[in-house]
Amino acid sequence: MRDIPYYWRLSGFYFFYFALLGTLVPYWALYLQESGFSAPEIGLLMALPQVTKLFAPVMWGWLADRTGRRLHIIRLGNFCAALVFAYVFYADHFWSMAAALITFSFFWNAVLAQFEALTLESLGELSSRYGHVRLWGSVGFVLTVCVIGYLLDFVSIMLVPWAMLVTLWLIWLSTLLLPDHSCVTREGAVNGVGGLWRLVCQPPVLVFFLCSFLMQLSHGPYYTFFTIYLDQLGIARVWTGALWSLGVVAEIALFMVMHRLLGRFSLRNIIVGSLFLAALRWLLIAYFAQQWPVLLFAQLLHAATFGAFHAASIAWVHKNFRHGHSGQGQALYSSVGFGAGWALGAVLAGLLWNQLGPITFLWAATVALLAMIVAFKWLPKNDLVSDEFRATL
Repeated sequence: MRDIPYYWRLSGFYFFYFALLGTLVPYWALYLQESGFSAPEIGLLMALPQVTKLFAPVMWGWLADRTGRRLHIIRLGNFCAALVFAYVFYADHFWSMAAALITFSFFWNAVLAQFEALTLESLGELSSRYGHVRLWGSVGFVLTVCVIGYLLDFVSIMLVPWAMLVTLWLIWLSTLLLPDHSCVTREGAVNGVGGLWRLVCQPPVLVFFLCSFLMQLSHGPYYTFFTIYLDQLGIARVWTGALWSLGVVAEIALFMVMHRLLGRFSLRNIIVGSLFLAALRWLLIAYFAQQWPVLLFAQLLHAATFGAFHAASIAWVHKNFRHGHSGQGQALYSSVGFGAGWALGAVLAGLLWNQLGPITFLWAATVALLAMIVAFKWLPKNDLVSDEFRATL
C-alpha cells in the first residue's frame, strides 16, 4: 500500500471508529436491556444517535466546506463526544440516558462524513482505493465484536460503556497523527446553499437518497434486536459476536475487490443487487435463524447489504457532489440513510418487537424489496464511476 498516501494514518482512524461501532451496535441494546429499559425504550434510545444525524452532519459538513478546516472539525467533534459520553455512567432513567446519547451523538456525528470526504481528498487520483483504506474499519469492528462478545460471557455488562469510552479517546488520538496539510482543502461554498439544494432536488439525487433511506430503514430490526434475538434463542454471546464478525469479514473481502466491481458494473446495478440481497437476508433471519447453515449464509450477505451498497453510495456521492459540496454531499448521505432511515427503523422495530418478535424482519424485507424496485426503475441505467475512479483499476 505504499502508493496510497497516509495509508496507515487514515486506516488507523477507521479501525478505532468502527471498533467503537463493534461495541455500540451489537451490545448497547443488550446493555440497555440489562439496565432495565423496555423494548420500546430500547428502540427509541438506539434511534437517538441516528436522529441527530438528520441535522448534525449537514451542519458540520457545511462548516467544513465553508472554512476548509475539515480536520480541525473532526478533532473537535471527537474530543467533545468523548467528554460528553462519560455522562452515561450517571444516567439512571430514560430521559437522562436520552439526553446523554443526544448530546454525545451530536458531536460524534460530526466525524465520519467529514472523514470520508477527507479520505477521498487525500487519496486524490487513487480514490478507487478507498476500499483498501476503509477495510481496516471492518477489521476493528470484527476484533471488537469478538473480544467483547467473549468477555461478556464472564464479566459484567458494564464492560460495554467502559470499552466505548476508551475507544472514543483512541479515535481522537488517531486524528492527531494526521498532518493538517494532508487534509485541509479550502473548497468554499462555491455555489452557495442554493447551488447545493438545486443539486439535491434533481430527480436522480432524490431517488438515490430515497434508496439510501429505505436500505437503512430495513436494517432497523437487525441493528436493534439481532443480539437480543440470538440471546433469546440461547446462543452464547461469544457465538453472537462471531456471527456479527462473520458478516464484517465478508464485508472486508468485498472491500478488497470493490474497486474491480466499480470498474465492471454500473452504480445502479450494484445498488439494485445489494437491495435484493438485503430482502433475502431479512427473510432468512425471520424464518430460519435456528438453522445454523442458513444463519451463516445470511450473515455472509452483509458483504452486499452494507459493504457493496455503502461503497457504491460513497462513489455515487463523490461523483455527483462536486464544486465545494463534497463534505455536504457525504453528510447528506449520512443524514438521510444512517440518520433518518436507521432512526425510524430502530423506533419501528422497538414498537413491533414485543408483538411480532422475529417476524419484524419480514417488514424489513418488504422495505428492502420496495427500495430495489425504486432503484431499478428510476436510477440512471449507465451510471458508471468517473474516469478518475477507473484510471487506477
